[in-house]
Formats: sequence, C-alpha cells, structure tokens
Amino acid sequence: MKKQQKNFPPKADQPRAEKNIEKSELSKKLAILRENARVIRFKAEGSKSKNVKELSTLKKEIARILTELNSSDVKSESRSKSVGIKNK
Repeated sequence: MKKQQKNFPPKADQPRAEKNIEKSELSKKLAILRENARVIRFKAEGSKSKNVKELSTLKKEIARILTELNSSDVKSESRSKSVGIKNK
C-alpha cells in the first residue's frame, strides 16, 4: 500500500518566491530582504528582537530567490549554447 504525500501550502510567515517574476523584480526583493536581515541581525545583538525565527525565515527566502535567479541564468545559458550564440 502506497503512502500518500500531503501537499501542504507554505506557511503564512514563509512566502514562496514566485517563478513568474522578472529578474529585476527578484533582484529588488532580494535587496530588501538582505536589508531586513541586516537590521534583524543588529537587533539580535542588543536582544531587542522578539521573533527569533524571523532571521532564519528571511535567510531561507533569500536562498529561494537566489536559487530562482541562478536557475534562470543556467536556463538562458543552456538555450544560448543550444542555439549557438556565444556569451561575451
């Protein structure tokens, strides 16, 4: 008998990076998230942060965006190689 895997939606405090967002929008979102992570890191030094999981969720979201940006770069490179276009 097979076990059925449950597909849970992402938690409300962990928004997922959409795959249909343009590269420039992802870059802007990445810059904002990195700034938020920096602010939270400094709050943690003075122990003013009340949500201790916030930094880890921000790091995960940053990683998701970087993964999406890098995967789109790899896709564009493989397409240009298959067509015969050289990258300079």
